[in-house]
Amino acid sequence: MDSSVVPCKRAPELFQVTTTDFFYPSVDDPYMEGKIACANVLSDLYAMGVCHCDNMLMILGVCRRMDEHEQQIVTSELIRGFNDQATLAKTKVTGGQTVMNPWPMCGGVAMAVCRREDMIMPEDAAAGNLIVLTKPLGTQVLSNVHVWRCEQSDAWQRISGVITLEEELEAYELAMLSMARLNRKAAKIMRRHGATAMTDVTGFGLLGHASNLAQNQKATVDFEIHTLPIILKMREVGELCPYFRLMQGYSAETSGGLFACVPAENAVRVCDELMASEGQPAWIIGRVVEGTRTARVLEDARVLEVRRPISSACETRPQQQQQHP
Repeated sequence: MDSSVVPCKRAPELFQVTTTDFFYPSVDDPYMEGKIACANVLSDLYAMGVCHCDNMLMILGVCRRMDEHEQQIVTSELIRGFNDQATLAKTKVTGGQTVMNPWPMCGGVAMAVCRREDMIMPEDAAAGNLIVLTKPLGTQVLSNVHVWRCEQSDAWQRISGVITLEEELEAYELAMLSMARLNRKAAKIMRRHGATAMTDVTGFGLLGHASNLAQNQKATVDFEIHTLPIILKMREVGELCPYFRLMQGYSAETSGGLFACVPAENAVRVCDELMASEGQPAWIIGRVVEGTRTARVLEDARVLEVRRPISSACETRPQQQQQHP
């Protein structure tokens, strides 16, 4: 499961749902990185269908390679972004832990207390369900591409024939906003439309998480993935850099979307409601069929190139209220 779920000892009808995660920067704006880190931690609750968070803790690594002035700016912006995102999620950060580290690091802990009916246990997918994905793929490929472009490295020279500077900047903005977007509204929509099993797509990639979810099902079903929504030009980059394994479904994602099995009659409605509520697309990417609890990307899977979102429903950087020296 995406979160630890244990009965509360003093109130066994209630369950404590807890998750923790942290990672190194995916973007070069520390404020947005703080928002992404917070969204990523909370996503594991949302993947369980738990749409509220009672408390958060923050894990922060201060980069010892930075001088004191740089540490002050980067650290304060990471904290500000994390706190702002927690506020957007209707929760708050009440503590945490800070360490010195060779690289900046950000993450945390999210906790909620709820009843059994407040959760979607990741085990009830049924043959005939359709699979919906709520964010595009390719975020970690793009993070590498952005570094290569900024450094004008040999890797950038190798891929510059398939992606222009303008396309890289568009893809970078799209990926950053996608990673910073909370999965909270998507989880509410999934609950409303009877999702039978969910996970979120992060470090193990689309197929890695789909396989883990398939193995956990009560019914002997398979997940067939027939469509891959990929951030613009990341497919072409992936073909030149096959070690990402993007087309095979194993490229890591950061703060990715919900992968949800929903009744077939509700799948289009789920996508329509997400677009209406956030101005962001979701896609029907596969189906649940009778099988042996495995997942696979079909050889003839269709690739959808995802470009700049129609509108940005996630909050980005608010007006700076404090000037750093």
